[in-house]
Amino acid sequence: MIEIRTPRLLLRRWHDDDLVPMADINADPRVMRWIDDGSVRDVEHTAEEIERWEEEWDEEGFGLFAVELLASGELAGCVGLSVPDFLPEVSADVAISWRLGSPFWGQGYASEAAHATLEFALQDRGLGRVISISRAGDDASENVIRKLGMVPERETVHPVYDVPLRVHVIDLTEFDA
Repeated sequence: MIEIRTPRLLLRRWHDDDLVPMADINADPRVMRWIDDGSVRDVEHTAEEIERWEEEWDEEGFGLFAVELLASGELAGCVGLSVPDFLPEVSADVAISWRLGSPFWGQGYASEAAHATLEFALQDRGLGRVISISRAGDDASENVIRKLGMVPERETVHPVYDVPLRVHVIDLTEFDA
């Protein structure tokens, strides 16, 4: 079982008791504002999402981790790697993404978890390049992206939701792990 510990976080595979706290995160309009069309998600949709993330682990050898606070054991959200099938022009790439509950914002958790995930991508999975896709205007995510050392590569539009997207990239051979 793959687990990554940072000074404050445990990145791990999903447990059954993660469903309700992740569904609570997905039900928060502030969290979901920048994801897809901005709609909140219910427990059923969250269960399907976690199932897809776990299937990606089995099929690709990577996926989205559950992010747990070491101090309290609380589920803060998710971070990880995935294949961005929804965006044809980058579907051959591997993307890093994160989603944390609003009580966990502004404390550096997203940057800490994402940095550890990039180390995992380089050292454990041998990836040479990782992208991140953000909605235009999502300043908080773009701040994390900059902290990771990622640089803009292209602008595009979501093929389903017709919202502007920014694709950033990092060459992991230059990543400061």
